[in-house]
Amino acid sequence: MNKNAIEIRGLAKRFAQFQLGPLDLTVPVGCIYGLIGPNGAGKTTTLDLVFGMGRHDSGQITVLGLDHRREEVAMKRQAAYVSPDLNYLAWGKVGRAIQFVRGFYESSWDHAYCDHLLQTMRLDCDDKIATLSFGGRTKLALVLALAWRPKVLILDEPTTGLDAVSRHQLFSELLALIQDEARTILISSHSLTDVERLADHVGMIKEGRMLLEGETSAILEAYRLVDLSARDERCLPQGGGAFVQGRDQQRWRMLLDTRKHGLETLESRGVKILSAAPISLEDLFVTLAQAEP
Repeated sequence: MNKNAIEIRGLAKRFAQFQLGPLDLTVPVGCIYGLIGPNGAGKTTTLDLVFGMGRHDSGQITVLGLDHRREEVAMKRQAAYVSPDLNYLAWGKVGRAIQFVRGFYESSWDHAYCDHLLQTMRLDCDDKIATLSFGGRTKLALVLALAWRPKVLILDEPTTGLDAVSRHQLFSELLALIQDEARTILISSHSLTDVERLADHVGMIKEGRMLLEGETSAILEAYRLVDLSARDERCLPQGGGAFVQGRDQQRWRMLLDTRKHGLETLESRGVKILSAAPISLEDLFVTLAQAEP
């Protein structure tokens, strides 16, 4: 079995005013992977390309070891995609949409689980899709994707329009889905609190390029918000992994990647470390998103 559920290598696609990639992305089997980035970074474009919605200019995409183009049918029998752009209005009612989608997954469709999801998401088979709220339509898309228990589940902004109770219920279902460690979830979301709470791996893209990727805990452990003082500014850490947050005379506040700028090394250069505090995923995101290229 392939150790990675999703592998993207050298993915590139050029638009009139945007260049995606070259982009590498690795989602290990059995994890919840959070894909984050500023608006327009290329998150949705990347997910669309995985499912063949548009053609990339170069690169390779595999899902569970299957080429997403050459073995598209086999791939889509094991991977599900939920996007705000999915539209089930043509089927009129929730029950009809379920009947249609179920027809593609008769061997894997879990009827009891589908009923459970409908109850959890507070949906009824007789509900008219046209009268559902945006959040209600998101819930329907989630039911249709989860009910056949795919091995890979890709979610683009899955909590948009959901209230706090529905979000909590969704998280419970997602965590339950990966308990056997054979299923994988990739979530693209602007809710960094949700990503930090759920995802054990994270990747951040900006302007079509991957800025960082890895285990969430390891990434957050590497970065520190540091208060320091130095008489000579030339002693301060420079280059990648060092971001100035503020300055007051000879005192600076910086976000540091301690893998590149060890605190002990700084002290040996005459920099006095006043404090070094852990950061949240949101702290890291805001700093990297605002940093100059």
